[in-house]
Amino acid sequence: MIVSLYAALLALFYIYLTTNVIKVRRAEGISLGDGDNPQLRRAIRAHGNFIEYVPLTILLLFLNEYQGLASHYCHILGAVLLFGRIFHNLGIVENNLRYRQIGALSTFLTILTSAFVLLFTPFS
Repeated sequence: MIVSLYAALLALFYIYLTTNVIKVRRAEGISLGDGDNPQLRRAIRAHGNFIEYVPLTILLLFLNEYQGLASHYCHILGAVLLFGRIFHNLGIVENNLRYRQIGALSTFLTILTSAFVLLFTPFS
């Protein structure tokens, strides 16, 4: 399954985001909350934003693949999501609004496209 590839890649990226939070917590000696530390706050939000959007999007991609969406479209949607999440993380961590906008737009585009395909594709 194609979506399995993107789910696995995104899972690895999630682990990266998690370890980034842990790394900043250890370096700054902050065990709970963000300690009013901007770097930790950004790492926490990058991690949190990922988990807020990716599970639903992966589910939508899976349903599209399950219902027979052509493999090249599944690859495009998965790649746009992965690309978007990487850019979104860079935008948050590096405080780069342009990267964050690219990431958010890519994620929203994947969600919207997946939802519309599911709504307007006849069930088999």
